[in-house]
Formats: sequence, structure tokens, C-alpha cells
Amino acid sequence: MATPTSESLTLPVLGMSCAACQHHVEEALRSTAGVESARVDLMGHRASVVFDPSVAAPEALVEAIRAAGYDAVLPRAGESGVHAEADRTTTMSERKAWATIAAGIAAMLLAMPLGSEMGALGRVAMHVLPWLYVVPPQFLRWFLLGLTTVLMTWAGRGIYTSAARGLRHGTTNMNTLVSLGTGVAFAYSAFATIWPANSRQVYFDAVLLILGFLLLGKALEARAKRRAMAALDSLSRLRPVTARRIRDGVEAVVPLEEVQPGDSVLVLPGERFPVDAEILEGRTTVDESMLTGESTPLTREPGGRVLAGSLNYDGAVVCRAQSLGEATVLAQITRMVEQAQSSRAPMERLADRASSIFVPVVLTLAALTFVVWLVAANSLQLALANTVAVLVIACPCAMGLAVPAALTVAVGRGAQLGVLFKGGEALERLAHLDVVVLDKTGTLTVGHPVLTAIRPLGGYEETELLRMAAAAEERSNHPLAHAIVDFARARGLTWQPASNVQILPGRGVTAEVEERDCMIGNEALFREFFTSLPDGVTPPKPGFTRLWMALNGQMACAFDARDALRPDAAGAIASLRKAGLRVLMLTGDTAAAAAPIADQAGISEVEAGLDPAAKLARIRALQQQGLRVAMVGDGINDAAALAQADAGIAMGSGADLAQEAGDVLLLRTQPSSIPAALDLARSTLRVMSQNLFWAAGYNILGIPLAAGMLYPAFHILLNPWVAAAAMALSSVSVLSNSLRLRRWQPGSPAAGLAR
Repeated sequence: MATPTSESLTLPVLGMSCAACQHHVEEALRSTAGVESARVDLMGHRASVVFDPSVAAPEALVEAIRAAGYDAVLPRAGESGVHAEADRTTTMSERKAWATIAAGIAAMLLAMPLGSEMGALGRVAMHVLPWLYVVPPQFLRWFLLGLTTVLMTWAGRGIYTSAARGLRHGTTNMNTLVSLGTGVAFAYSAFATIWPANSRQVYFDAVLLILGFLLLGKALEARAKRRAMAALDSLSRLRPVTARRIRDGVEAVVPLEEVQPGDSVLVLPGERFPVDAEILEGRTTVDESMLTGESTPLTREPGGRVLAGSLNYDGAVVCRAQSLGEATVLAQITRMVEQAQSSRAPMERLADRASSIFVPVVLTLAALTFVVWLVAANSLQLALANTVAVLVIACPCAMGLAVPAALTVAVGRGAQLGVLFKGGEALERLAHLDVVVLDKTGTLTVGHPVLTAIRPLGGYEETELLRMAAAAEERSNHPLAHAIVDFARARGLTWQPASNVQILPGRGVTAEVEERDCMIGNEALFREFFTSLPDGVTPPKPGFTRLWMALNGQMACAFDARDALRPDAAGAIASLRKAGLRVLMLTGDTAAAAAPIADQAGISEVEAGLDPAAKLARIRALQQQGLRVAMVGDGINDAAALAQADAGIAMGSGADLAQEAGDVLLLRTQPSSIPAALDLARSTLRVMSQNLFWAAGYNILGIPLAAGMLYPAFHILLNPWVAAAAMALSSVSVLSNSLRLRRWQPGSPAAGLAR
């Protein structure tokens, strides 16, 4: 956590290829004076640093990374340039890869007359390419030496440079293994070319194919990483760069940076809102799906709030700018997603420990392989080929990417669905739960009264009564007044403004409506004016609130309202129960108010009348029983309970991201988002486990195979270029498996909650 005197900075880091690189950069930054914390994201190739600017300047952080053998630059305005440069680099890597692979295949054919390829394949080549076998062997050797030298310099420069920088600073990484393997093979082949002998083979084809497959794997890996980061990229592209500002009645298109709070901004149909704003003029529908996951278009009219990045569908509106730049909801969501994707999951610690010792272990095994083959087979060529195969088949990348790849995709997918995970640790905790505790008001219910019944008296019609009540209550801010007005608007009613409106705090309102004296209020107000209330009206049920209405001094009707259950609450509870989770409701309301809501939602365990301290104590009691507890609340009244729970889930909204106590923030205030969040967390954990199993299993099986353990029994050896192809495939496989989470849908059979 940053102190008041510290600053945060995210630096693009270049040259990282595996978890060992990530570890070296982190250690270099943490050892820099003035740095409080440093976290490196291998997927995003960036470092997040919290530092004291009075001790460490940003330039010093860049120098620390460069001193560790990598490169870094100060962040530039506008991510598009960074992405464009990354795309160009990836395209160039692909070109180098295919050129090197093509040259490697050609080198394999040219090397056949030299004895590097024998048997049936050599006999076929002799019939298909007879001219090749009349070319002087020494000419072929020198031609292959020149071709390989040029391509190693052109295509492999980055690999060898990275390995050399690491060695200068006493560090090793995947490039060290590849450089050593190809370097040994090239050096021996060059020796066999300069001082030829019948027993000396050349491995130029292996060198080229190893480099080609490595570069191709890196290019495919880079594209897969970009797809994994696609959700964050799409968020960053939502905000326009210009706005139609209106000042003194004059409209002008200006850069977004020139818009100030309070400015009027015109947004036309089909455009995105540039800032968080309040509608001043016009009426429209907006699409906030990319921000909150809410796919249904939302109506906005004067007084309504719109969010930067949301799409204006069908109406030209004038808005008053409120939040700008980094203060907008879009910027907050983007920042939270970026921080979560850069975080570490507990499962990643195992991979980090393995990766930190991986390269030294492989180097030891390679040396052992060379010695054993040299002694047992008395063959320098077999010893050399198997040693190179061991060096290039080993892949620390797959281990390093196993967890962060899945986490990055899952966090991005969650953001698209309106579920914001605050980090890898939160996601893992959410996947291991026994109990889900829910608040009532605002979580299971809509959080405000909803009119449920109109009970006319004295021959009045419902529509007439509702219209006059709405006119009287329109200027009131009381929740019950909103319930009446919203109900009338939902029925499409219109009315003339009331006059002589007087608010009676805590009791009701009086007004003149359609030339009639109207009074609406609670029982206490009406007992002041009437000796008795009507006997023929059915008493309100538990949990309901009743308002009375009188016209010209005569009782006219009664209104009943209550806090209604959210439409998807019962289905959400059923999903949680189906998953084997125990579900409780803890509420501060009375038992009479809580019981009907619990019955409708399907919750049998209810505890009512609890203040925040009592909720906190109840969660602690459950944890003392050895249960892992999730608390779902509004993020404000339930802050202590959310913080105490093993996993806190805050029900937020697209317009308010102040809920900091929870581990997960649900942008849509819908209970169905709760099982969806748990479902996604469990699906992600399964993918992480699959990735780790594959990465570890690949190396456990691949390295002994490359070392030649199957040769004594089956006479099977692994060609070095085949080992290189397998190495490239391992990282791509881990990323491809993680990318399946991009297609994840709540409730899909492949990602069910059931244990």
C-alpha cells in the first residue's frame, strides 16, 4: 500500500521471456533505494512500482531494470502507439521465424549427402535430388556455415543478446538454454566444416530449425497474450478522444483534455459519451454493456447519469460534465482490471519457486547427459545431439505462464460480464467456499419500496387516485413517494403539477391537485385529522408499509408498499444451493420484514435484527467452525463483515465504485451475478491446475526423453529440432487453454458450479 508521500508508476518492460526473467526484474526493482514494492506482470510485460520520489526518480527505476539485463522505457501517453509497436514486433518475429524454418528445411536437404540424414529418407532424396549428391561435400558444408551464420545474426540476435546480458549480470533464463544449445551445435558444426572428417557431422539444420521454432513460438505466444489482454484493450478504446463542447451557445469539437467539470457536452446518436455526465436536455437509451455487463439498453432522460464510454443509441442529448479523465467510472474499472491482471495468485507461488531453480537444474542435467553419453556410447556426436535436445526442450515459459495467463483472461472476461475481481488471491478464495452469507436490503431486494397495492375507498378509481397521488408526491425525496411516482410512470400516466405542496417531515405531504385538497401520509398523520381509520381495509401484511390518502377531507384510498425481492434472487439462491453451498441471510430488519423475503428467495437460515457488529460476530463464528465464508453486501453498511469474510462480494453499480471492502465487485446489482462470479472463479482455478499439470508434466517427460532414456530399450532418440518444436508448442498450449475462458458463459455446462 502506498504511503501519502509515495507514488505509483507502471513501466513497460522489454526482453522478458519466462518466470525467471520476471523474478530478476522484481528483485532488481525491490533492491533499488526508495522502492517500497514492485510487481512484474509477465503477461503484460510491465512493472508496477510504488516508490518514494524524493529517493528514487523514475529514471532510476528504468536504469535498475536495464542493469538487470532487460530494457524498460518511461510510460508514454496513448497506449495505441505501444500496441502498434508490439504488433510490428510480432509480425517481424513471424517473418524471421518462417524464413529461418524454410532455411532449416533447406539445410536439412543439403546436409543429407553429408551423412547427417541416413536410411530410407536419404535413399529417397538420392532418387529425387540426384544432382545434390554430385556437389562437393565441402562446398555444401561451407555454404551451410555461411547461411547459418547470417540467419543466426539476423533472426537470433535478440535471443543471444538477452542471454549475454543475463550472464553479465549473473542471471539465466530460457534464452540462456537456447543460446547454449544452438551455440554448441553451431560451434561443433563450424569445427567439422573447417577441419572436416568422415566421422564429423554438421548440425546447421538443427540450429536453424531450433531458432525458427523458438521464434514462431514466441510470435504465437505474443498474439495469444494480446488476445488474453483483449478485455483491457477494449476498455481503453471506449473513451473518445474528442468532445462536442457547448459554451455560450457555440458548439465546438475539442480534445477531451480541454473539457472541464460543469461544461455542457453534446452527444449525438451512435457516439460514445466522453465523460461521466448528467443529462440536461433530451432523452435517449444507452448501452453500458462494456462497462457493467448489462446488455439491456437503459433509458436516460434529464437528471439521469451517463458513464464515459457508454454508447448513445437513439437521441441527441446535452450533458453536464461531472467526472473527467482518471476519475470516470471507465478509468476506475480499467485501473482495477489492470491491477487484478498484474496481481499474483497463491497457486503462482509454486510455479515461481520451480521457475527460479529451473534453468540451473536443466544446465546440470544437460552436462550430466553429455558426460553419460560420452562415456557410455563413446560417441561425441550422440552426446552432443542429446545435450542440445535437453537444452532446447526445457521450457520454463510454460510454467511461468500457467497461472498468470488464466488469471489475465478470467479477470478480463469477468469485467466484460460486470464482475470485477480485485486480484488472483481473491479469485482463488472465491473458488473455495462453504457458506455464502447475504445481506437483505439492496442485495436480495431492490433496496427501496415498491408500490404493490392500491386500495380505493369511496368509489374512486385506481387510475385517478394514482395520478393525483403522483402529482402530490412528485417533489418529495422520500422513498415511498418515489414508489408512487415510479408506479404511475410505469403505467404511462401523466398529470398536471400540484400546487401549494407542503412536506410534513416524517409524516407525509399536503398539496392542491386538480382543484382538490390532497393529503398523503402515514397512520400517525391521519389519526391527527380523523377520529378513526376505515375498518373495511385489509390490514397490511408483515413487511409492508401503508400510506393513506384523503381528498377534500374524505378518506380516498390506502397504498401498500414494500421492498421487493429482486427478480433473479430465487434463481441465484437455487444455483448456490445446487453447488453444495450453505446460504444464510443476515439483516438488520425485523424478523417480520425478513421472513417473507427469505421465503420467496428460498433461504431457510435467517437471522434478523443484527447491527454491523453482530453480523461481523456471526461471520467470525462460522469461520471458527472451520467454514470458508463469503459475505455479500452493499459494500458500505456491511464493510466490516465484507472485510472479515474469506471472500467479500460487494454489490456495486456502474455509477459508484466506492466499495473497497470486498474482494469482488459486482457492477450489476443482480443476485445472479453471485453464482456467476463463483462459477468463473472455479472454472479459472480448473484451467490454472490444468496449465500447471501440463507445464510440469511436459518437462518431467520431455527432458528425460531428450536425454535418451528410451534409447537402451527402444533405440529412440529425440532430434534437437523436434525438441525445439515441442518446446514452442508447450507455451502456446498453455496460452490456448487459458484463452478458452474468453468464451466462458454463466451457467454453461463446461463451467458449472457443481463440485
